[in-house]
Amino acid sequence: MKVLVKLFATFRNDRFKQAEKELPAGTSIRQVVAQLEIAEEALGMVMLNGRHVPLDTELHEGDTLSLFPLVGGG
Repeated sequence: MKVLVKLFATFRNDRFKQAEKELPAGTSIRQVVAQLEIAEEALGMVMLNGRHVPLDTELHEGDTLSLFPLVGGG
């Protein structure tokens, strides 16, 4: 299945802004995060098709996954 993965802010460093990934059926968001070597503790927001979802959510053909890092500030 094809899934569009979008990375934001520091997650783009040495990776990509967005990329269409060919993934096996049943792949979870957690597995994609691991493949990208992103520490789960660094995740600030995970959105699937514009909605917040948990990491164990299963991806489907045509999904758009957006990963945002934690943001600090005051």
